[in-house]
Amino acid sequence: MSNANASAANDPSPLSSPKELKNALYARCANLPGDRVFKQEDLLSLEVIPDGDLNQLLSCTRQLTKEGLFKLMTKDGSPCWKVVKKADAAKYKSLSAEEALVYSYVESSAREGMWTRTIRLRTNLHQTVMNRCLKSLETKNYIKPIKTVRFPGRKTYMLAHLQPSEDVTGGPFYTDGVLDDEFVHQMANWLEKYIIGRSWWHPPPKDPSRKKEKMKMTVEQAEDLRAQELQGREVGRERSRSMLPMPPGYMGYPTIPEMTKAINASGLSGVVMKEAEMRQLLDVLCWDGRVEKILYGRGYKAVRQVGGDDGDGFENGLTEAPCGRCPVFDLCEEGGPVNARTCEYFQKWLEI
Repeated sequence: MSNANASAANDPSPLSSPKELKNALYARCANLPGDRVFKQEDLLSLEVIPDGDLNQLLSCTRQLTKEGLFKLMTKDGSPCWKVVKKADAAKYKSLSAEEALVYSYVESSAREGMWTRTIRLRTNLHQTVMNRCLKSLETKNYIKPIKTVRFPGRKTYMLAHLQPSEDVTGGPFYTDGVLDDEFVHQMANWLEKYIIGRSWWHPPPKDPSRKKEKMKMTVEQAEDLRAQELQGREVGRERSRSMLPMPPGYMGYPTIPEMTKAINASGLSGVVMKEAEMRQLLDVLCWDGRVEKILYGRGYKAVRQVGGDDGDGFENGLTEAPCGRCPVFDLCEEGGPVNARTCEYFQKWLEI
């Protein structure tokens, strides 16, 4: 008998009152990570309710729901509960029944916001009552009005501490729901120049004081000269310079991840651009005929324009044939290391 009494003295005292049981259940659920939804068996598995008594569990959940600390939901036809933070529960206590109803629906819309007409249909409140509730909640800084890009004429509300999603604001290309044409124009021009620098070879300007030198060199020397000149190109040269094709088999055309990283590193945008937003800019350039997709859509190449809108147009429409755009054209001659009879670039060019 003495051993049993000693063992009982060492055990923690059981939760006797319903209030203690309710508080212990809430504390256990609130300490679990993530935004979880608890079913009945989940609450029993926490081993807070003694002997798995369903009556005590239902009493605790009913009281927590009444106090606003649990939110009753339905999942797969079964009741379940979601933990509500004490700060949020205090908000509900300070609201009237109509205000709490309106607030709950605005809260459920998360970062998308909810149209006032949708709020009225779901709450079934009179227009005057709903407007009074919205005004009161906005005065208390619980909710805020936002503008949506898709429906600029609709009055939409969301929780005051949340930021609208990009589907609502339109992303970095919109300011206060209005398309920023100047920003889009600057980003598109920078992107086009970057693609030009990776799509075409820009030879250095020729020195008119130097006379054309005839030199004899081997095929290996001609190939080395061509490689050296291609490595010396600079990214983003002016379009008014000569734009010559890259050598056969060139695979250095920029991809969307590369361009996204480059434009973020440039500091041109005050926000971090994402690949989805970069794809939107590239689509605009493709529709305008300024760039085109290559490499099965993985890369982009700038289109060489015959004439330009800025007055720096190209007076002639030279083709992309190897002869017209060959960087070692000056070395090409009959019997030389580079000549039309043994040129190896025609077939490679046609296979691109």
